[in-house]
Amino acid sequence: MFSYRHAFHAGNHADVLKHTVLIAILRHLRQKDTALTVFDTHAGAGLYRLDGEYAETSGEAANGFLKLLSSINTPAAPTKKPSAAAKSIAAGLAPVIQDYLDLVASFNNKGSHRVYPGSPFIIQRLLGERDKLKLFEIHPTDAKTLSANIAQLEAGRQVAVLREDGFEGIKKFLPPPARRALVLSDPSYEIKNDYARVVAMVADSLLRFATGTYTVWYPLIPRPEAHDVPRKLKTLATKSGKKWLNATLTVKSSKLTADEAGEVIRPGLPASGMFIINPPHTLKAALQLALPQLAEILGQDQHAAFTLESGG
Repeated sequence: MFSYRHAFHAGNHADVLKHTVLIAILRHLRQKDTALTVFDTHAGAGLYRLDGEYAETSGEAANGFLKLLSSINTPAAPTKKPSAAAKSIAAGLAPVIQDYLDLVASFNNKGSHRVYPGSPFIIQRLLGERDKLKLFEIHPTDAKTLSANIAQLEAGRQVAVLREDGFEGIKKFLPPPARRALVLSDPSYEIKNDYARVVAMVADSLLRFATGTYTVWYPLIPRPEAHDVPRKLKTLATKSGKKWLNATLTVKSSKLTADEAGEVIRPGLPASGMFIINPPHTLKAALQLALPQLAEILGQDQHAAFTLESGG
């Protein structure tokens, strides 16, 4: 149950998508003066070292955040027919991508890229004085590390770390006092029933607080449960009369391959998505600019692609 550690995956292409969307949502929600409560149901350790043992073991940031970062200083090789995305990159990164890179850079000394902020630190950095952040983490080691990392912020009562199941723990906080909330849920999905539980949590939350913004990250892998998540969330949002947005980023094929010795090579995570219920009205246009660029820069083979759907 406690095998998953996000430190192995910090800064990968899924984090790039998740955190770019998260920052864009928070920027919009923070434009109002009314206090905002943010919930992170699976907070992790909160802060990661890209030169640490876990991150270096997987090397996933090299094909995610670090690859995106290097694209700024390393112009793409000229081609006879550059894609529309390549042309837009040459003209400048989409504002939400640049905002993401600037925010991550703010956690590092100039010229250094060793520290990568997880969702808790990204959220806290963007909060106003009256806003609140509730962090749930049930993994014993990560919960301890998260508490220690948050303590360094000296944020007082603004940030609460709760060592409990976020799917259940969030129930007692909805609706929030000021009637404004953002919920981020990004479980590891290592436990098979996480796929069903994340949908059930959103359904229950909508009954408790219908006007909150609900954001779910999910992996796109060759198993039916993964593809059920966006389909069921779409049905849920539609039946509830809520607007929704679904963004996906694919960086490579999901097919298994074999090496020269015939050993099966598993591709790792090929794609992921972000599903948002009650999204900011500005988000779709922002992602229409960003997603083609992310697919162009982070794509690892000819299967790199993106989708952006909306409804409600």
